[in-house]
Formats: sequence, C-alpha cells, structure tokens
Amino acid sequence: MIEIANDATCVEGVNLADIAARYGTPCYVYSRAALTAAFGAYRAALAGRPARICYAVKANSNLAILNIFAKLGAGFDIVSGGELARVIAAGGDPGKVVFSGVGKSREEMRQALAAGIYCFNVESANELEHLNATAGEIGKRAPIALRVNPDVDPKTHPYISTGLKSAKFGVPFETAVELYRRARDLPYLEIRGIACHIGSQLLDPQPAADAAAKVIELVDRLGAEGIQFAHIDLGGGMGIRYRDEAALPTADYLAPMLKCIEDRTEMLLVEPGRSLVGNAGLLLTRVEILKHGEEKNFAVVDAAMNDLARPALYDAYHDIQKVGAGKTALGSKTYEIVGPICESGDFLGHDRELALAEGDLLAILSAGAYGMAMSSNYNTRPRVAEVMVDGTTTHLIRRRETVAELFAGEAVLP
Repeated sequence: MIEIANDATCVEGVNLADIAARYGTPCYVYSRAALTAAFGAYRAALAGRPARICYAVKANSNLAILNIFAKLGAGFDIVSGGELARVIAAGGDPGKVVFSGVGKSREEMRQALAAGIYCFNVESANELEHLNATAGEIGKRAPIALRVNPDVDPKTHPYISTGLKSAKFGVPFETAVELYRRARDLPYLEIRGIACHIGSQLLDPQPAADAAAKVIELVDRLGAEGIQFAHIDLGGGMGIRYRDEAALPTADYLAPMLKCIEDRTEMLLVEPGRSLVGNAGLLLTRVEILKHGEEKNFAVVDAAMNDLARPALYDAYHDIQKVGAGKTALGSKTYEIVGPICESGDFLGHDRELALAEGDLLAILSAGAYGMAMSSNYNTRPRVAEVMVDGTTTHLIRRRETVAELFAGEAVLP
C-alpha cells in the first residue's frame, strides 16, 4: 500500500504530503486497492465450498469501507444496533448479518428482527430466553447459533483472547448440548448454526484448527440428536504484521482449519476484521515540537492516544515512518513519539530512530483496524478526518469534527 520513491511517500498513486496539505493532520488514510486485495485473498482461499465472509464491523465501521465490502459481496459481523444501522446505511444486506455480543438489549433484538438479519450468535442461557420472549412479542422467530467456548489457548494478548473458560464471551463447551436442547424447545427460536471465536491477532493457525475440530465433534454429537445446522461459524482473528510478526498468507492460515471441515456440507462463516483493514490504513501526523531531555528525546506530534488507543491500551507496536525527505535534520536520534494529551500513557511509539525536524510528517502504519473505531474526544479533541485513496483520486470519507460539535448536545444549568 505504501511506496517510497524519489523522496515521496505515496499511498497508491497519491503523495501523503499532498493529502496532509489538502485535508490537514492528523488524519486516517486508507487504500481501496489494499481493502479489495485483502477481501479477494479470503474469497480465493474459500473458493470451491459454500462460504460467507462476514466482515467484523468493530474493526473499522466507516460507511465507505462497509460499502466497499458490501459491493464485494460481504456479510457482516456486528455487536450492536448501531453497527447494524451502519451496515444498512452503507448498502449492506441485513440478510447476511450475524449479531454477536454478550449484552444485546431487547431494543437491539427487536431492531435486528425487524431488519431480518441472518443469525443471532447467542452468548448465554439468559440471552436465549430473552431473545425467545422478544421474538414472541412481535410474532417472529429468531434465527440463532450458540457461540461456544472450545477453551483453546489462542496464544495472543490476554485482552483479545475470547475463547477460554475465563472469558466473558460465549457459552461453556460442556453446557452447549443442554442449551441447544433448550433452544429446540423454545417456540420463537430457529436453530440455524453454531459459532466460535477464540481471539484476535492470531498468528499460529493451529489453535483455530483445534477449535474447529472441537466444534465439529459437537456438531456431530448434536446431529445424532436430530439438531442440524445450516452453517458453522468459525470466527475470525487472523493476525497481521505490525513489526516483525510471521503473519501467514490468508490461504496458508486458513488451510489447517479448512482441512477440519473439508467434507462438510454446512455453509462456512468466517468473521475477519483486522486482517481485512489493518494494513490498508495509516494515521498521518505532523511533528509539532521536538523536546530533547536528559534521558529521552520526545517528538510531540499532533495525533494522540485519543486518535490511536492501541499503544496505550495494549502497549501495541506500530511502525512509524517519516514521510518524504522533509526538512533537513542533523542526523537521527532515538525518540519517544508522543501526543499532546495530558496523560503519561499518551504515546504512539517508543525508542524510534528517526531524523526529525519540527513540521515533518510521520505515517503511523497498520492503523486501519481499531484506530478510528476506538478513537475518542478525550481532552475535548475533535476526531480526525478519514481519507480513502482510489488510484490517483482521494475521497474525504469522514470530515474532521469541530470543537463546537463536541458539546452541542450539552446544556448549562439555569
């Protein structure tokens, strides 16, 4: 996606310096070609079997990105009524939507039932009862799958590990048979599938394959009781390269999992998020102040932890590159790349060797997933602009917020 030639740093055919001049900084920049290629890699890997790619909206929910995937035929994995509204507004088909999440409200259930979503991924015994009652109130049957926890260690950051017994997500593997029996008896539920998702930023394909094998054993056990499934949802979570990770090509990562289901007739659902958008986006920022201390050098940029929370939240690494030649700098130094937020945890990169001058542009890479989606208005900072590059053309797909908009819904006391 990013190319450096003749001292210019480009996304597709557009110079990042030109984007900064036109749209200002900080801003998120995405490549349509990279989004399309990532989706195509999944489609190629799944060719020859019934399958649906349900993009995990939480990774990046911008309407333009959702619309690109909808045009490519994607389904969508959502975790809120707001995300469902976004999918519909972007031209997505609600009949290809799966609704995950541990805390669906009654209103969200009604909203999803009215829209005609494909399936609810139910994550607790109580949710099963609530959904049955809600569907009954409006005279509909709710299509469901149980999200089961196979208790497989995904070998990832504990904050994004979701399939262990200790996780808040899903139902225990040991109780799944009993819950499916209960679902079969409830009058306003229709059993449609089974689901699991063990975590995010997975680099080793074996845990996903192990989870798939356990799910298939459960499918066969339930089949012996007459409980049949139209689909098997094996989640997402494939990791990407942020620094030096050995991230596999999509087909190689999926191969062990697909081997487990090669003879199955059920439709396969996968729910990729990060692997579709992560390396298709970057955060463009400008150096405001260089501060040289006794122990550390600081490059204070105009982006901050409210714009990209992953470093502060997970101690996550993002590669940071200088854009173009920039101003003449007297050699490289080791910098802490930090923002202006009033928190010691407001950093975007530690110990980066860069030759910098004030005013230089930096590209914070691999920021397409969980960047803008997790941004906030902390310190009353407007959320940044988002720009889509399509060949040699740029599109403003979200304008920068204004400060006035941030408190427009508030009121002072009389």
